Amino acid sequence: MNTWITSLLGALAGLVLLWLALVAALAVARPRGNALGEALRLLPDLLRLIPRLARDGSLPRGVRIRLWLLLGYLAMPIDLVPDFVPVLGYADDAIIVALVLRSVTRRAGEEAVTRHWPGTAEGLRVVRRLARIPAEPDARGPETEHHP
Repeated sequence: MNTWITSLLGALAGLVLLWLALVAALAVARPRGNALGEALRLLPDLLRLIPRLARDGSLPRGVRIRLWLLLGYLAMPIDLVPDFVPVLGYADDAIIVALVLRSVTRRAGEEAVTRHWPGTAEGLRVVRRLARIPAEPDARGPETEHHP
């Protein structure tokens, strides 16, 4: 019986350490500046973007599986980080979405995100920043500047 309790306590301690490592990884990977607040405001558009990408048969299977797993996580009533934890409590879903979008754009390309984006151009700029997609060049370009 003593061995059983020791094993159970060891397993629980391992799970707590794993959870703490995941929370630390989320804290490190969170978007800097006001991008996290913007991501929270864009969550409805992001929740429409993810299924569109997941149903796109032109994307690699691994990318689509990742997106379906993300949708499953977002649908779960239990969060990785409870809501009472400051900063990360309410932001964990947005951080995880940003991490998956980074992964998706590395594998599938930024044009897939742009093609399926349901929101505004400003919202897409925020998503590009969250996914660490380089900013689109200014359409005017330096060659169209006029000098008096």
